[in-house]
Amino acid sequence: MNDLSYSEEHKIGLTVRGATKVYPGTLALNEADFDVRLGAVNVLVGENGAGKSTLMKVIAGVEQLTSGEIAVDGKRVRFADTRAAAAYGIGIVFQELNLFPNMTVADNIFIAREKTRGGVDINSRSQRAEAASLMKRLEHDISPDALVGELSIGEQQIVEIAKALAQDARILIMDEPTSALSAAEVEILFRVIKDLKKSGVGIIYISHRLEELIRIGDYITVLRDGCITGSRSMKGVEVSWIVRNMIGAASKDFSKSLTHQLGAEVFRAEDICLPSKNGGLVVDRVSMSLRSGEIVGIYGLMGAGRSEFFECIMAQHPVCTGKFYVDGKPLDETSVAGRIERGIALIPEDRKGAGLVQILPIRENMSLSSLMKFTRRGHLSLKKEGEAVADMVRDLFIKVASVENPVSSLSGGNQQKVVIGKALMTNPKLLLMDEPSRGIDIGAKAEVFQEMRKLAADGLGILFVTSDLEEVMSLSDRILVMSKGRVIREFTQQEATEEQIIAASAVGHTTTSQKTAENTELQI
Repeated sequence: MNDLSYSEEHKIGLTVRGATKVYPGTLALNEADFDVRLGAVNVLVGENGAGKSTLMKVIAGVEQLTSGEIAVDGKRVRFADTRAAAAYGIGIVFQELNLFPNMTVADNIFIAREKTRGGVDINSRSQRAEAASLMKRLEHDISPDALVGELSIGEQQIVEIAKALAQDARILIMDEPTSALSAAEVEILFRVIKDLKKSGVGIIYISHRLEELIRIGDYITVLRDGCITGSRSMKGVEVSWIVRNMIGAASKDFSKSLTHQLGAEVFRAEDICLPSKNGGLVVDRVSMSLRSGEIVGIYGLMGAGRSEFFECIMAQHPVCTGKFYVDGKPLDETSVAGRIERGIALIPEDRKGAGLVQILPIRENMSLSSLMKFTRRGHLSLKKEGEAVADMVRDLFIKVASVENPVSSLSGGNQQKVVIGKALMTNPKLLLMDEPSRGIDIGAKAEVFQEMRKLAADGLGILFVTSDLEEVMSLSDRILVMSKGRVIREFTQQEATEEQIIAASAVGHTTTSQKTAENTELQI
C-alpha cells in the first residue's frame, strides 16, 4: 500500500500523471504517477525492464508519452526534446554514457552549451577552467584536456556527472551514477548530492544497490512492469519492502554458495607488467593463480589496474611483459582469437562499446565468438546456432520477445546477460568478468551470481573484478586487492573484512580519506 502522507518539508517541483508509453509490442509504462520533490533525493527503483529508464527519458525529453501528462510547478508542459526539458531546468546523468570519445573532457562537459566570447567564438580557456573546478568538486584530477576515449569507464562516469552538474539543473536525474564507481568515489558523489539538496535541487536517483538507496533517499517509488507498486517516504523503509514491491517476493538469495572441491591449477600469471603512456606501470609485477572451480575476486579503486590486467590476459596490449599459463602450459598466443581458442573468455566492463554490436540481433551477438562451433565445410548451421542461443537465453533468464530483435532493444541488465551468454558459448576454462553486475537489478544479479557458482561447481575457473564490497566478500573463494597496479593483499573468504579490504585498496592514494584508510592499513 502506498504511503502518500509525505512531509510538506519538500515542495513538489514536477509531477507525472497517468504516464503511458507504448512501443511496438511493449507496454513500457502503464498509467504511472510520479512526483519529484525539490531539495530531496527521489529514489526510483525496479527490475530491469520495469520502465525506469523509459520514465526518465520522458521526463528528460528524450521520449514522449503515448498518453498522460507532465507538470512543472503545477503548469502542464510537453517536452518535444532534451532542449525543451533543459529550458525547465531538467538535467540527466545517463546510465549508458552519452559522451564523445574523440573530444576532450571540457568539450564534452559543455557540448551544445559552449561558453562563447560575445556569442562568436568558443571561450576554451573559460571552459577548461570550469571543467577543472568541477573535477576538483568531484575530488578527481582528470585533466580538462584529456580525450574522453582514453579514460577508464569509471573516469568517464565522473565526466558524465560533471557534465550534468555544469547545467545548474533544478531537477537532476541520476541513472545508475555509481555503477562504475568504487566505494570511495561513491562517498564523494554522496557529498555532492548533499550539497545539491541544500541548494534546493530535486534529484531523481536510480540504482540497483538497495542499501545505497536507503542511505541516500528521502522518498521512494517502485516500478514493476510499467506500473507503480509502491510510493512513500524513505523513513522506515527496509530492503525487504523494496524487494517485495520490485519482484513480489521477500528476497532473492544470491549469497548462498555451492559446496564443491577445487581442482588443479587452471591459470597462472607471473610478473605481469604493463607500461603507462605517462611513465611508470599500469600493471606492476602482478602474479596470481587460479584453480579449476575457484572464484577469485579482485577489488580496487579506480586506476588500480584491474581492467588493464584483464586486457593483458586477453592479448590486448602487445607491450605487456611477463608469463601466462593455462593448464600448466605457456599461453603464447598473441591474438584475442588465439586466447579464446585456449579457453579464455572476457566479459568486458563496457558492454555497450566492447561487448556488443548494437545493430546486430540478439542471436548474432550471442554466437559471435563461437561461430566455428556451428560451421561445417564453410557453412553455418542456423538451426544449431539458434538452438544453442535459445538454450543460453533460457539458462540465463534473458527477457526477449525474439532473438532476432536488435540487442539495443533490451534493457541494460538483459544486454549484460547477452554478453555473459556470448562468453559462455565459447566453453571457456577461465572466465574473466569485469564488473559483471554493473547495471543489473537484484533479481538479475541473483541469477547471474547463481550461474557463476554453478559454473564454478562444474569446474570453470572464474576471475572477476568488482567495486562492490558485498559482492567480492560473498562470491569469492579468495580476494585480491589491487592498488596502483600492484596486488597489495590477498584474503580468503573467511578472513576478509570490509575494513581490511578498504584499507588495502587505499595504499598509494593521496586524498585525505584515502590517507586515513592507508594509516589504518599500516596498523593492521
